Amino acid sequence: MTETISLALANELINYSYWARDRQLQACAALTEEQFLRPLGSSFPSVRDTLVHMLAGEQLWVQRWRGLSPRALLPAEQFTNLAAVSKRWRAVEHEMREFLAGLREDALARPVTYVNLEGETWSYELWRMMVHLVNHQSYHRGQVATLLRLLGVKPPMVDFLVAHDMGLHA
Repeated sequence: MTETISLALANELINYSYWARDRQLQACAALTEEQFLRPLGSSFPSVRDTLVHMLAGEQLWVQRWRGLSPRALLPAEQFTNLAAVSKRWRAVEHEMREFLAGLREDALARPVTYVNLEGETWSYELWRMMVHLVNHQSYHRGQVATLLRLLGVKPPMVDFLVAHDMGLHA
């Protein structure tokens, strides 16, 4: 028997990730442009750089799932403000939702092979990559929450069960 998750669960996890993203972007709207770009010494220098890393990672994974192997991430400098990040992220979300809408249940257990940014070839079942992406986004949302606190902005609750309690479902 092949280990996998259901398509319904995959959709619920992705829906949760976008729900949490939207809440966090709304909180980021309280930042001034200077605060948004201010280097704070985290894994990525600023709120902008952390958000762009999350956006770029999501774009990278959906492209890999479509059979491409991008050789670079989006440069943070391409995004001068939160509106630019949000606009591009909505476009990536559209790609993600199109991809998910075209999936059949059995596709989740199939391996996807790609070449990473260092030129190494990897292969994982699609469902594992999806779970990895949601985990990646959650990890970096925690970093953004810390950066928001450092900048005097209260971060929103973005826990999975909070989303469930607020009525988010697949």
